[in-house]
Amino acid sequence: MREMQLIYMSKPFGYDELTLNNILSVARTANKRDGITGALISRHDMFIQLLEGPRDRVAAAFARIQRDNRHVDIVELWSSDIEARLFKNWEMHHDPARPWIWTAEQVRNGTVQNASASDLLAVFSRIAAETPAMPALPD
Repeated sequence: MREMQLIYMSKPFGYDELTLNNILSVARTANKRDGITGALISRHDMFIQLLEGPRDRVAAAFARIQRDNRHVDIVELWSSDIEARLFKNWEMHHDPARPWIWTAEQVRNGTVQNASASDLLAVFSRIAAETPAMPALPD
């Protein structure tokens, strides 16, 4: 089965901790069921998410996201077939945007939408390298 990665960006519609926790909970449940892994970078002005897994399931997850009214201005930034996953042990890693990611001004000016695939993957690769392995769930 062919696997792919997809990176998209959106703007949150009503960003608060409760909404974010709900998004993460629903995503983790659906992703575990569908064999999808990935990471979400979030803050008040942006969501940037990398999804990875079987092509048909990633496409279906992205279609659900596009119908989700907690996201506006959804833009697919990049997608491609892959040989290996970056977040193979994470149904959905959450990474609050850190200062080295994009500034609010860069987001407003379109830097993220205009970023190259290698720039986008570099951000997620750095997050993956800095992310400890997901703790094992108790039996």
